[in-house]
Amino acid sequence: MTRSITILGATGSVGGSTLDLIRRGRADWRVEALTANSQVEELAVLAREFGAKLAVVGEDARLPALREALAGSGIEAAAGGTALTEAAARPADITVAAIVGCAGLAPTMAAIARGGTVALANKEALVSAGAVMTAAVARHGATLLPVDSEHNAIFQCLAGNSSDDVRSITLTASGGPFRSWDAARIASATPAEAVAHPNWDMGAKISVDSATMFNKGLELIEAHHLFPVGLDRLKIVVHPQSVIHSMVEYRDGSTLAQLGPADMRVPIASCLAWPQRMATPMPPLDLARIGNLSFEAPDEQRFPATRIAREAAEAGGAAPAILNAANEVAVAAFLAGQIGFSDIAVTVERMLSRLNHLPAPSSLEEVLGLDTQTRKYTAEMIGNR
Repeated sequence: MTRSITILGATGSVGGSTLDLIRRGRADWRVEALTANSQVEELAVLAREFGAKLAVVGEDARLPALREALAGSGIEAAAGGTALTEAAARPADITVAAIVGCAGLAPTMAAIARGGTVALANKEALVSAGAVMTAAVARHGATLLPVDSEHNAIFQCLAGNSSDDVRSITLTASGGPFRSWDAARIASATPAEAVAHPNWDMGAKISVDSATMFNKGLELIEAHHLFPVGLDRLKIVVHPQSVIHSMVEYRDGSTLAQLGPADMRVPIASCLAWPQRMATPMPPLDLARIGNLSFEAPDEQRFPATRIAREAAEAGGAAPAILNAANEVAVAAFLAGQIGFSDIAVTVERMLSRLNHLPAPSSLEEVLGLDTQTRKYTAEMIGNR
């Protein structure tokens, strides 16, 4: 049976991987809407290829260009934040929420409010608005499927088991490109070095987050909301090969691990086909060729991000949203050459200390207001350096 799909962030890494899977099973899918931030030409090409009913570009000023690129296709064109939210609210069997950063929060919440199935690839949305989002999922009867490889792995390992039987959940981390570097060399790392991930092909922001280990810190907070077993039962281990994506240990001593290639098409396929399975183009996992799987504890002296994130999760309230917003601004400043690599964690920790008096947000509007306020103060702090 043909299923309908909307992809929020169609021109990004996750969006591209999703469309690759749909392309391989074209007859099984009907594309409702595709969105992008500003990549009009690529969005128009994809909308035409997949016969989307609607194409939305985030930047209002790009609407004339999008309309021109779609001329004669019969595809509806729209632009702006309101249009993105309206696209997310359109009926679809599954909505892939892959807009990077807090910009994806409002559209994701709109998809949840519709009560459908949402494949969540935007970890920042759940970090910033965890309590608000999970309450909305329960209120509207939506189904939230995790796309992140680590959380999707946990989801698969938990299938058919009670969370009461869980002893611990372990998120694996590659360690990023600087895993073996000393502190002095890490401090002088360049943006080009930070985005060169050894295992995964990801966008610049996520790649920098992996290099700082904030990616794993954000995932820890996300796991806290998706799998509420208690922060004390959530662990992180560095696994350089990126073959085991996460593990769940049960109270009987059994540990289940999900293994697979470092390719986002695997967890995306898990979500698209859930509760069934679908074929992907990935070759079989060859453990004999891989040879060895190694593990080590995170070094929070060289990479303090996981400590900072865990402390923010323990503090709760406004702290996770402050952490996320400050990190986004700091990463952008690093990529622009305004601050050094090690300054990212320093900036985030200072903002958490400065804004720790702010109350916990209780609505989408309050989350967005807190995000805006944090971004403003973080940018001012960086500008005054």
